[in-house]
Amino acid sequence: MKYLVVVGDGMADYPLEELNGRTPLEEASTPNMDYIARRGAAGMLRTVPEGMEAGSDIANLSILGYDPRRYYTGRGPLEAASRGIKLGDGEVAWRCNLITVEDERIADFTAGHVSSDEAGALIDALNEEFGSAGRFYPGVSYRNLFISALGNGLSSTPPHDVVGGRIEDHLLRPGHSEEAKELNRLILRSRELLEEHEINLRRVEQGKRPANMIWLWGQGKRPRLEPFFDKYGVTGAAISAVDLIKGIARLAGMQVVHVPGATGYYDTDYAAKAEYALRALEEVDYCYIHVEAPDEAGHEGSVEMKLRTIEDLDEKLIGRLFDGMGEEMAIAVLPDHPTPVRVKTHTSEPVPFAVLSPRITRDSVRSFSERECRHGSLGFLEGVEFNRLFLA
Repeated sequence: MKYLVVVGDGMADYPLEELNGRTPLEEASTPNMDYIARRGAAGMLRTVPEGMEAGSDIANLSILGYDPRRYYTGRGPLEAASRGIKLGDGEVAWRCNLITVEDERIADFTAGHVSSDEAGALIDALNEEFGSAGRFYPGVSYRNLFISALGNGLSSTPPHDVVGGRIEDHLLRPGHSEEAKELNRLILRSRELLEEHEINLRRVEQGKRPANMIWLWGQGKRPRLEPFFDKYGVTGAAISAVDLIKGIARLAGMQVVHVPGATGYYDTDYAAKAEYALRALEEVDYCYIHVEAPDEAGHEGSVEMKLRTIEDLDEKLIGRLFDGMGEEMAIAVLPDHPTPVRVKTHTSEPVPFAVLSPRITRDSVRSFSERECRHGSLGFLEGVEFNRLFLA
């Protein structure tokens, strides 16, 4: 038996007035997701345990069966694992966004989706100027890392949760802590360096948003995950453009499949992800395919792009998977969490999921959506129960 899991990051949403009270999942044309729901069984999944932040890190750990209340230490160390960065005793990995600041407020947590090449040059400048505080590592676009001995006990704020907020209101806390003071000085001083960098001067000339400050968040020490094979008795692989997902997979002993053209944005190569997933299943039993694009649309508050990314995922990825699937294959589709366009950030409500498997009895659900899946025979489950059900 072979297993495919397709996760549309942030795909779930709220009913919208501009869609006549329908959600983007209800409004979009999704014949392949609807087929999974109609010919399989559906339910609702609580991927964010009560009291925890509605982050992709926590939600995807849950879906993969790793209870975040036990395993989660922060987003930074998961991304560090993706890049093969080994944390020493006492070292803390921080997610380091390159952001745009205007009028002392966070204007854009992606810095206009600064290119990876541009980001790499800015990271080099940060290391040259501030290397004594720790080490900066380049990633993909605005998503970078900072490794330091400071700050594991501090409180930090994801920048995508406070777009439009004043910088001083969302710096590291508690403000009286010496470590917080030192790292906050680093954040604020980074603006002095980055605003005058030739890359940002050029971006401004081109009418683009500059990557004119860093933002540190999601810190933690290295977690230790039980191997995926030991948990489920199957071999696994993961496909994603996002370091977070790759890091979870590496820590769980899963293969990480690199897909050319997987960007983590609207232009990601959906078809290539499908092709590489089918190829991976020639060697492993289980493939986890993560698509970031719907989440980006939610953060940008774009109904148009939310619909487009959902439809692209359905047609170009799931449709291609169906073309190559054999009879002894099971497929599941779900978001990791909602990213409603109305609020432009993650929320913690349960998400719909649907499973098409020879081992799971068909129910009466007719389409894949938040409303329909509430009536599915699989009921309401905790996120960590998903793989046990799917792999049963």
